[in-house]
Amino acid sequence: RIHKWDVTTRKLSTFRENSGGANGLYFDKKGNLLACEGGNRRMVSISPTGKVAVLTAKYQGKRYNSPNDLWIAPNGGVYFTDPRYGSMQGLEMKGFHVYYISPDRKKVTRVAADLKKPNGLIGTKDGKTLYIADPGAGVTYRYNVNSDGTLSGKKLFCKSGSDGMTLDEKGNVYITSRRVRVFNP
Repeated sequence: RIHKWDVTTRKLSTFRENSGGANGLYFDKKGNLLACEGGNRRMVSISPTGKVAVLTAKYQGKRYNSPNDLWIAPNGGVYFTDPRYGSMQGLEMKGFHVYYISPDRKKVTRVAADLKKPNGLIGTKDGKTLYIADPGAGVTYRYNVNSDGTLSGKKLFCKSGSDGMTLDEKGNVYITSRRVRVFNP
């Protein structure tokens, strides 16, 4: 399920039942909720009224492993990780990767293919830097974001993997790995 909290009434309701194993969630500028449906092995956009549109379910003809976490760049492009936890049966991809959906939603590009098991990711407000956690290797990397959405300049950011990640207004990076850890930019 995906739940919705109403800040005015202070009530919790169900926004979407049978969410496809939704994990990573992020709102776009139009108010649509983008979701990594790990169980359904796809990325979707859900309108405020609940209408679901599939953004991508395959890369080069192969189903994703289990989309896990996402970040929407300022230009509207979407980065998402594709690890797999639990059973490895039925996997069509060789390895666990990071992908980028173009702002027009017409093209998907694999932007990181050398990680052990990427999970959490978050980008800076200006869209120039992307942090990707690789808990499979116990590290987090920092990348430069190129104008076409590809990544370059991979650098070790810290020796800690992470599940979820976020940034605050000062650019501090919050990662979760048995506890919440905060790193300056």
